[in-house]
Amino acid sequence: MLKGQLTKVLEKKFNKNKIIVAYEPIWSIGSGKIPTHDELKKISLHIKKVLKNIFKTKSPEVLYGGSVDEKNVELFKGIKEIDGFLIGGASKSSKKFIDIIKNYYR
Repeated sequence: MLKGQLTKVLEKKFNKNKIIVAYEPIWSIGSGKIPTHDELKKISLHIKKVLKNIFKTKSPEVLYGGSVDEKNVELFKGIKEIDGFLIGGASKSSKKFIDIIKNYYR
């Protein structure tokens, strides 16, 4: 399913060196629920594999954006397959956003 969505959306005319995919499971949006470490690792690897097949690029990037906050960012930073994060609702509060950054760099 995800492979089909990526293939349909991403046309080969895009600059393959500038493709970054932001991933957030629909069930995570606004729910505060997050995938497990293994689920995130597996899905990030899958997305990268699909991108490599479409664009023949060596290192596509995947960002994770599902309910990242000051408490769980430490878990996410341990997943080397994730190249960065999209901070949603937590970015509305400068304190929460700063706490995310601080906890990431602990």
